[in-house]
Amino acid sequence: MAYKRVLLKVSGEGLNARGKCGIGMSDVADISQAIVEAKSTGVQLALVVGGGNLLRGREMERAGVNRETADYMGMIATVINALVLMDRLESVHGIPARVMTAIKMSDVAEPYIRNRAIKHLEKGRIVILAGGTGNPHFSTDTAAALRAIEIRAEILLKATRVDGVYSADPETDPNVEKFATLSYLDVLNRKLEVMDMTAVTLCMEKKLPILVFNMRKKGNILKAVGGERIGTLIS
Repeated sequence: MAYKRVLLKVSGEGLNARGKCGIGMSDVADISQAIVEAKSTGVQLALVVGGGNLLRGREMERAGVNRETADYMGMIATVINALVLMDRLESVHGIPARVMTAIKMSDVAEPYIRNRAIKHLEKGRIVILAGGTGNPHFSTDTAAALRAIEIRAEILLKATRVDGVYSADPETDPNVEKFATLSYLDVLNRKLEVMDMTAVTLCMEKKLPILVFNMRKKGNILKAVGGERIGTLIS
């Protein structure tokens, strides 16, 4: 194994029906299968899942919803995604998984407690961390960085819809440059929109490397866990 313990950040867009709003069960099946393959290597695997396929706090704010209320709605959306992933992992693949959330909802998920999360990992369970940080004004990227640091993960794997970090948006600019490696300061100084600045700064302070890669490409999650050079490494 390249790593003993990793945190995988899966965007909500990875669970929707290829650009549509909602949950696409075929996409859930694909992501779950990839997670199972990665877990089979023996790595301790924690997940942070986004909620953008269901609701985006910023869009709700622009529609007139109070920012704090909109952010809490987005956190609840991440719990919905976490539950469907847990159900798929356990009911189809027989892999024990636990949803832990920063927002109290004891009937459906455990509260996030750092030591308990680590014990679940050590017992071979997949831990799905939902509810963001439990506070408005913080993204799920920041939640992923914070949780990765708390559980002593060796790397933060950011699974997205693009295959790395580019100098501009590759979906709109055909002349962009893709980076194989970047420093934290490169990302901050050039304002590259790979993660929000708070998340990058947290990782820089704790020297936690970040790997950005395409989760849609078959086998990439397994490669990322195995330490293969795919995507863009920020360190």
